[in-house]
Amino acid sequence: MLALRENPWQHRDVKAHESRELLCLAIPALTSLTSPDDAAETLLEFPDNRLLIDLCGEFDRNLAQIEHALGVHILRRGNLLALMGEGAARARAAEVLSGLYQKLEAGRDIDAGEIDAEIRMGATDPEAGGHPGDQMELFQGGRVEVRTRKKLVEPRTEAQKAYVRALFKNELAFGIGPAGTGKTYLAVAVGVNMFIEGHVDKIILSRPAVEAGERLGFLPGDMKDKVDPYMQPLYDALNDFLPGKQVAKLIEEKRIEIAPLAFMRGRTLSNAFVVLDEAQNATSMQMKMFLTRLGEGSRMVITGDRSQVDLPRGVTSGLRDAERILAGVPNIAFNYFTAKDVVRHPLVAAIIEAYDRDDPK
Repeated sequence: MLALRENPWQHRDVKAHESRELLCLAIPALTSLTSPDDAAETLLEFPDNRLLIDLCGEFDRNLAQIEHALGVHILRRGNLLALMGEGAARARAAEVLSGLYQKLEAGRDIDAGEIDAEIRMGATDPEAGGHPGDQMELFQGGRVEVRTRKKLVEPRTEAQKAYVRALFKNELAFGIGPAGTGKTYLAVAVGVNMFIEGHVDKIILSRPAVEAGERLGFLPGDMKDKVDPYMQPLYDALNDFLPGKQVAKLIEEKRIEIAPLAFMRGRTLSNAFVVLDEAQNATSMQMKMFLTRLGEGSRMVITGDRSQVDLPRGVTSGLRDAERILAGVPNIAFNYFTAKDVVRHPLVAAIIEAYDRDDPK
């Protein structure tokens, strides 16, 4: 038991015949296993039963998700989990369960998205806990985390880690890639972190008010009512990181602004964290206008997906122009994502890859 306290989990391989009666009752199919490797099981021991319950999930749904993804069988015996299946699959399942357990030990919740990310991308770092002090301290030892009022945000892929580092390091950064890669979500998280730690005085979030290939006609209501549907993804991100009442108060005090790109003309954005989302739908003139709003003490992030341009035919995307014109300019970071960085539903990555294969370019 002392060894368990020093090492919160451990595993060992044993032959299935050591507990054949129990295993055969639980999973009859195991009697058909023939190879020595397949006839083995891996035992994982967890010292905290409360965390083990969270690890398994309601009705063992988390274990079922891992079983389905990795092709293993998982049985619970007290504070032990028995993994059965092919050797490499057992080893991968052990890594996934260990990584998820460490997140629970650090006080984090796990859900289907976290489990999928752990399966597809692996653990980000064994030292999953946060520590007091300046945000930049969290970049030591390869660990990248962003603290907000409501949650600790952890980039899941190497591209996302590099992106978050660039947001803290550079006054102007671009995040370019397909949907679901966390470009806007991470940018807003960094903005909230810099705001609550006093590095900026306000957060400004903007988008071009361009319909996605549809003609929506005239919307009812005042100006706010007309533009809010375009801005809703930005409100959603903010509400993930700040309490709803605080978001409403900060918007009322204009310390958080959410506005269409057209409203930025003529302004100088000083001491602010500024995000332009869906930048592929900005024209070249709009992009130049927005980039030249950058004022003293401000940070600016431009995010976009070159494959989802909704501008009229023949109108050049300002995002493409900015990539070409600003390439090589010092202190401007360009960060690129691929389908491998998608952190939404696993099907989203498969959909993006299928469209990429079908792209005639």
